[in-house]
Amino acid sequence: MPNSVRSVSFQSGERTLHGHLHSPVGAKPRAYALFAHCFTCTANSRAAVYIARALAAEGIAVLRFDFTGLGASEGEFADSNFSSNVADLIAAAEFLATQDRAPTLLIGHSLGGTAALTAATQLEGVKAVATLGAPAAPAHIEALLGGERETIEREGQATVDLGGRPFQIKRQFLDDLAQQDLPASVRSLRRPLLIMHATFDDIVSIDNASELFKHALHPKSFVSLDDADHLLSRKSDAQYAARVLAAWASRYVPLVQDEKVLDSGPGKTIARTPREGFTTQVNAAGHALVADEPSSAGGANLGPSPYDLLSAALGVCTAMTLQMYARHKQLDLDEVTVEVRHSKMHAADCETCETKSGKVDRFERTIDLEGELTDAQRIRLLEIADRCPVHRTLESEIEIRTRAGAVSG
Repeated sequence: MPNSVRSVSFQSGERTLHGHLHSPVGAKPRAYALFAHCFTCTANSRAAVYIARALAAEGIAVLRFDFTGLGASEGEFADSNFSSNVADLIAAAEFLATQDRAPTLLIGHSLGGTAALTAATQLEGVKAVATLGAPAAPAHIEALLGGERETIEREGQATVDLGGRPFQIKRQFLDDLAQQDLPASVRSLRRPLLIMHATFDDIVSIDNASELFKHALHPKSFVSLDDADHLLSRKSDAQYAARVLAAWASRYVPLVQDEKVLDSGPGKTIARTPREGFTTQVNAAGHALVADEPSSAGGANLGPSPYDLLSAALGVCTAMTLQMYARHKQLDLDEVTVEVRHSKMHAADCETCETKSGKVDRFERTIDLEGELTDAQRIRLLEIADRCPVHRTLESEIEIRTRAGAVSG
């Protein structure tokens, strides 16, 4: 199932946080999830992006956002801490509740997983929690500070190199970590928990998964991420984690099915546009896609416009027709590339048009033919292009009938 992405922003205290909401196309989301990224990462980490895409493909909408002071979000990282991350997660959940539905699934990566476990105890709507490579105690992050911990304790702050980037860490950050009691939060979670961890994670060892599992109450599950690295930087690892997450969540998270799911059959296309905006769900002969208008026309630019789709139909039909002809004639045609541009022109400027007033539609088609072809064969293929069914439809007389559908409240 394809998915669309839109940028969102919301308030967490006095700060504006920014993120991206992935939604399935062609159906209302079956559930909503919130993704908490790893320590000093952003919402654009590979794990966040891959997992959000994969879950949206399974029908679960996902919000991934930047914590305070990171990525595009406001605030100073030096003034943030574990508690502020938890507060940001709660603010994100409240934002989703105002948009459509509160999240029923929390997912956290690394320290984001630890924050998700803590935030879940404060969010009644959350039905299940999943962690990936999460430390069993927030204080685990102190190991990343190296020899700068003493400087922080002595001088109140220090610049620490984390993942090749400098971050200002203040003593309040360490003090906040020391006050956290994750085992107590895990024991009081009382929600299904999925712990995912790589066997050879060299940043957060597998022992952390064992510790979390020990404190958690049933139902609890553990899934090994095998030889994945801590950041799930390989696309295949992130997608595997997402598939497991979606399957696991389906047992515990209420998956609300849309009563108006678009379901078309051969030769039938269904399009549905909401009250606000122009982002349109489309199901063409059983294939889901999305259409929209560009930003300049008031749309969100999440998909091709109606005329873009019409141009695509002409381009696709042309390319297919040429390949069919080449195979039938056993021509050495490797690849066909068709570029189509649509515009409006004054009818008076069109020498071949019967209409002489107003404007007419103009499609300019450029065809690139790759292969060992003679000049005569290339000329013949360009002639055949005009015979593609969509080309003939656009140039022929067309009848369109419209009737009213069922009235719904």
